[in-house]
Amino acid sequence: MLSPSLEDYLEEIYRFSVNNDIVRVTDIGQKLHVKLPSVTKALGRLRAGGYITYQKYGMIGLTDKGRQTGDYLVARNTLLQDFLRMIQADCDVAAEAEAMEHYLSKSTIASIKHVMAFMKGNPAVYQCFVDYVQAAKQVR
Repeated sequence: MLSPSLEDYLEEIYRFSVNNDIVRVTDIGQKLHVKLPSVTKALGRLRAGGYITYQKYGMIGLTDKGRQTGDYLVARNTLLQDFLRMIQADCDVAAEAEAMEHYLSKSTIASIKHVMAFMKGNPAVYQCFVDYVQAAKQVR
């Protein structure tokens, strides 16, 4: 099981790999606002866990396990951001999703996915919810 910090590294490596042929240590360090030795240490742990391929001073590649896990991590983050928007959360959606994602179980993530699907499939019910939230915000 990955720590929240290693999940962040793997998620960013996956994001970079989707859009770029080459993923470098400096890319990850800049994106996560961490120093290069910290990135190198995390990469060693991800490599030991079978998530990435990496040679010192070389390119970073994803294994099948890393690609599958990275895809899940990005999908989980997207789901949580969509959920926060759906429930009309008045917050920094990206930051809130980032804070939530590491501490919710797969069961809870699946339940959120069910709520999202239900609301999308029942627009009248969702509109009742939106109306309720808007009225509640006016009362504050």
